[in-house]
Order: sequence, then C-alpha cells, then structure tokens
Amino acid sequence: MLSLIYSSVATDTFDDAALADLLAQSRDANERNDVTDMLLFRNGYFLQLLEGPDAAVRGKMSTIKTDPRHTKVTMLVEELIEERQFPEWTMAFAPTSESDLDAVPGYRSTFEDVEAVSTESPAPGAVPAVASPALRELIRWFQTRPDRFRAA
Repeated sequence: MLSLIYSSVATDTFDDAALADLLAQSRDANERNDVTDMLLFRNGYFLQLLEGPDAAVRGKMSTIKTDPRHTKVTMLVEELIEERQFPEWTMAFAPTSESDLDAVPGYRSTFEDVEAVSTESPAPGAVPAVASPALRELIRWFQTRPDRFRAA
C-alpha cells in the first residue's frame, strides 16, 4: 500500500462552501478507489496525506497536480506502508479554532516549513521517504483525535 504526503498552495480563496464541494467530490472518488486521506487547509495552503493501492493513490496525485485549484504542488513523503494511518477516513477535514491550533505540538500558521528530510541523498527526481519530525507529529496529533476529526 502506498502513502503520499504533499503540500500545495491554493490558486484562489477557499471559503467554507468551496471546501465543502471539494470534500464531497473527493470523498466519493476516494470511496470508489479505496483511498483514505486527511486534508489540512490553512491560510491558503493544503497539506494532504493519501493512502491506498499504489495505482489509485498515484492516479489521485496525478489529478491533483493538474487541478487548477492547486499550484506549487510539492511531494513531501512517498512510502510503502503495511496498514493505513487513517483507515476509516475517506477524507477527513475539520474546521479548527485558534485554541485548537495552539494545542498542536509544533503548530505552524502555514505549511511552508514542513519539509521532507532524508539521511541519504535521493536519486534525482526521487521523493524522500523520511518526513520531518514536525510533519510526523502533526499526523500523529490527528490520529489521536478520531472523535473530533472524523470524515462524514
């Protein structure tokens, strides 16, 4: 099973209605393709974790890269996993208040500084499989709060 994490910048302002439309479309497609994911959106930045069958995840990522709502799509992590980190989430998203965000270890107001790191030099064009500690901590924070951040 494949797990990818990417970041991107929204090309337009996303209000609650635009995010709701994006979530509805993605949840339907994810369910059909056995993909689970978690989406974070903050101050015009997306951070998303996708997991599932290799072909399905790569297909979704290909769609995202050509989606006019995204620019500066940056792959942060690409790794094979034995089990899903978010097995019941076709696409999780929850609006957050400032007090919620203050509770996140290593909280950032944007995702600009959450980068992948590697102990080795990857081949040209390769994506490092080791995420920054801040990125892993953010993922764990959402995993431990399934009652609050649950896909509809």
